[in-house]
Amino acid sequence: MDVFADRAEAGELLAGRLLHLRDPVVLALPRGGVAVALPVARRLGGVLDVLVTRKIGYPPMPELGVGAIAEGGEPVLDLPLLTRLGLRPSSVAAVVEQERRELARRVRVYRGERPLPVLAGREVVVVDDGLATGGTARAALRAVDRAGPARVTLAVPVGARETVRALRGEAYDVVVLETPADFRAVGQWYVHFDQLSDADVLELLARGRGEPNP
Repeated sequence: MDVFADRAEAGELLAGRLLHLRDPVVLALPRGGVAVALPVARRLGGVLDVLVTRKIGYPPMPELGVGAIAEGGEPVLDLPLLTRLGLRPSSVAAVVEQERRELARRVRVYRGERPLPVLAGREVVVVDDGLATGGTARAALRAVDRAGPARVTLAVPVGARETVRALRGEAYDVVVLETPADFRAVGQWYVHFDQLSDADVLELLARGRGEPNP
């Protein structure tokens, strides 16, 4: 497959696969998912916002995710992985509470006092820049489902095949442009894959709402 030039190009291509959706709420997983979601929301005429998620790390090795949590949802733990590591859910309780606090802080940064859009009865599209293990996407989808939407679509430009298969049971539809056989990391499928800052996210959200840059 050809790599995407950047997240904006990936979002434009992804939007072309979602034109059957009308007036959706487009929820981006920050930070990278926001740059993909902006062109999606514009092409579909939808409302753009973020759904904040946090990875739950293995305490001795925080970069290893053993679960995730999304705003409005409960922690979603990888129980088979915890078992292989010799842990119980209670073993990561302190990490979960720490990530709850950080999640709440990031919600305030990205949304301030503005509430999440009403999702009940709405078409919702959850967007990220790619799927590796899928932990944060799974937590996001389950959090959205608790809000009672009419239908939920997970949309990403690229993802690991096993992860895409595993997530098909978590949403009404999963739209992925590419599932390369040699997937190793999301960033390898973009020419430009710069890390976004909080300021970048706020600027993209302001553009999506037609507001002056913050």
